[in-house]
Amino acid sequence: MNNHTLYIKNMVCPRCVESVRSLLQSEKFNIVSVELGKAVVNNKLSQETLLRLGKQLKERGFELLQDKNQKIIDKIKTEIINIIHYDEGIEGHINISDHISKTLGYDYSYLSNLFTTVEGTTIEKYLIRQKIERVKELLIYDELTLKEISWTLGYSSVQHLSGQFKKITGQTPTQFKNLRSLNRKSLDKI
Repeated sequence: MNNHTLYIKNMVCPRCVESVRSLLQSEKFNIVSVELGKAVVNNKLSQETLLRLGKQLKERGFELLQDKNQKIIDKIKTEIINIIHYDEGIEGHINISDHISKTLGYDYSYLSNLFTTVEGTTIEKYLIRQKIERVKELLIYDELTLKEISWTLGYSSVQHLSGQFKKITGQTPTQFKNLRSLNRKSLDKI
């Protein structure tokens, strides 16, 4: 048998990975790997199997992607989520457009146009919203100063971060922190 890659929308956290892994195990799939946005299995995948799996994933809040463009969009989102929320080593210290282009193997202008056409927003705006959610998380944890958060997420200054934060949330980071607002969005809803 050959390995098959399944692209799965809304896999945005380690718990999502475990949920999908558990589903695949319960359905007796030969799992090669499961990571954010995709699973690799070594099974014969009939259309009936894919439909059944798609239904079970949907019941758990995921979606099995079969359209090429949607797969690319999901890869872009997954890569941004990885960079902002999970990859401590490269947050804010890389050129995002170059990184996405290199990782996905497409010219960035193609990816940007496709993303905007399909999602109705730009990659940059999506990235900013992800950063703001990460800032909220870090503010709630109260382990880093605003200056450290700003540096970690690649902002040129605390003022730049504060301006974007206020534009998106209507509050300054300090107001948000003082109110201890837990008005955060899940990553798949951004």
